[in-house]
Amino acid sequence: MKLAFITGASKGIGRQTAITFANAGWDLILLSRNFDILKELKEELSDTQVKIHLVKCDLSNSQEIDKALKESIKEFGCPSVLINNAGCAFNGDLIGMNLEKWLEIIQINLNSAFQICNLIIPQMRKNGGIIINVSSHASYNPFPQWGAYCVSKSALSMLTKCIREEERSNSIRACTITLGSVNTPLWDSDSINSDFDRKSMLSSNEVSKTILFIAQQPKSQIIEDLTLMPSGGAF
Repeated sequence: MKLAFITGASKGIGRQTAITFANAGWDLILLSRNFDILKELKEELSDTQVKIHLVKCDLSNSQEIDKALKESIKEFGCPSVLINNAGCAFNGDLIGMNLEKWLEIIQINLNSAFQICNLIIPQMRKNGGIIINVSSHASYNPFPQWGAYCVSKSALSMLTKCIREEERSNSIRACTITLGSVNTPLWDSDSINSDFDRKSMLSSNEVSKTILFIAQQPKSQIIEDLTLMPSGGAF
């Protein structure tokens, strides 16, 4: 069964990954808090003839995740590929950052992925599967003003490694795609300073093709981490 579950699917990398997977013949479960945009995307992909299921969920709300994921598994089944793509960022000094904003970034970038894995993996053990967590080169490079983001992505990378070791015997593979700067709407956030040429960044389209490449690896092998950077280097 080729069924992919994609979080943060309404825009950026998640949206383009949904398009790429649908065009490759994958059925989809798409999650976002922006349900109207998801419905527009589903309509846009109607010509692909794949099954597309939509899940409305705000990943900043842990209780909402639990309810939405349990309902999704019950109604649509267990995916063979889980792509934890949703994320957020905040540009500002780490020391002096208020706790509420810190917890929001950790919840969306890390805790939500843990919660979703915790709900899907037990179901995935029946037939095996692959977890692809979208990480960043900020997971191993500290950037001033991006402290909370760096910490969250570093922890996500280690979470992935731990899941991989624990679930190896259950035919579940876990990996990261580690990205340099990608030209997505994240750079349009109010707190982000992006007054530079974004055309030199990675494109969501190329990233989505790479995610599909990882997902299509035979069960006998795994790309534990694939790092994709702009040829011009970090921004």
